[in-house]
Amino acid sequence: MKLYSTKTKNHLVELQEAVLKGLPDDNGLYMPVEIPELDSRFLKSLRDYSFQEIAFQVSLNLLRGALPAAELRPLIAEAMTFPAPLVQLNDKQYILELFHGPSLAFKDFGARFMAQLMSYFNRNASKELVILVATSGDTGGAVAAGFYKTPGIKVVILYPSGKVSPLQEKQLTTLGHNISAIEVQGTFDDCQALVKQAFLDKDLNQAIRLSSANSINIARLIPQSFYYFEAYKYLPEQDFYNKQQTVFCVPSGNFGNLTAGLIAQKMGLPIDHFIAATNVNDVVPEYLSTGHYNPRPSIPTLSNAMDVGNPSNFARMLEFYEGTDKGSTWNNMKNNISAYAFSDADTSQTLKKVWNKHQYLMDPHTSVGYLALEAYQKTHPNSRGIILSTAHPAKFLESVERILEQKIEIPKQLADLIPLEKQSTLLPVDYTALKDWLINNYK
Repeated sequence: MKLYSTKTKNHLVELQEAVLKGLPDDNGLYMPVEIPELDSRFLKSLRDYSFQEIAFQVSLNLLRGALPAAELRPLIAEAMTFPAPLVQLNDKQYILELFHGPSLAFKDFGARFMAQLMSYFNRNASKELVILVATSGDTGGAVAAGFYKTPGIKVVILYPSGKVSPLQEKQLTTLGHNISAIEVQGTFDDCQALVKQAFLDKDLNQAIRLSSANSINIARLIPQSFYYFEAYKYLPEQDFYNKQQTVFCVPSGNFGNLTAGLIAQKMGLPIDHFIAATNVNDVVPEYLSTGHYNPRPSIPTLSNAMDVGNPSNFARMLEFYEGTDKGSTWNNMKNNISAYAFSDADTSQTLKKVWNKHQYLMDPHTSVGYLALEAYQKTHPNSRGIILSTAHPAKFLESVERILEQKIEIPKQLADLIPLEKQSTLLPVDYTALKDWLINNYK
């Protein structure tokens, strides 16, 4: 498998380098040179395959021999140990539950696959690998759980102080062992900028082997494409004479999840359209509306994992729609993606409405997704939509209980964290402070 940098198209690397390095030296993002289309017979018979078998077939085609099939199959089996069930609300609206993994968030799929893949590529290294990751909420917990006690790998998680939910923070800060947490006195965008600066620091990278577990790392996106196929196989077969448009609605922050869907579509999965759902951090909806991309500082919201003012994966999205000029790229993208942004008031009202109407409990991110699908279907009534539900509602316990005015059940893996003591290092938004901390702990 060959990959190129979005900033230097002729800069080609193998998958192992892209995964272990995370970010190219030119500060671009790695993209596959080729995204092969799957055999139509396989796509038509998805119902005959287990989730693990679908994941194996998709990755086998996409990775193009980057590791032997005999090594890939057990890697998939070890990573994909939990389901992604599709829940039907009505004949036009479905919810894909992606929160049945160890950290109760969709990022478990990417983090566990990445941990296995990195462990395989790192198996003969003499020097430990340090994973540096920024989180706005769910990424950190998933990465912590996915890499916990992985031999030869240390994990450092940067998160914005006071801007993740209490239970999310517990997931980041209580494991110990090879997992360390840095509480940054700033926003998620500050955390992400610090991580990128570290990767571009040649002196630091000579002293420490750094890699990333954010969705800037291609190893995160590959497994996130798997559950698009899994969701599609559970949809009712369509009436030949009344074919509905099939759309996926994706609550979006850094846009890795939607980019993974674009990979699935490129591989032949018959997705007719995507809906990008955001909170008031609406940089991408604004771009799709105006053609102008204006990144800006993020604004804290109820759906905190989507509080991103400069989405990393936007550069990858542009690659999928590249035209002869900026205008044609914009037109190509908006023909395949619609986008909507909603306030916290909208989010709260809808979370309560869906509970009262369907007795279905959503987290704030899924509520934003529901709103976006509802808005899209007002003008596209002949569509059936799948909302990606990215996190368990108990991860936002205080907000959900306040909105519903009732207690909700806390899953055991979260309840067990409540009495544990937080262990983190508080740092300012200062790269020198981060660099010094890394050198002191890992050189």
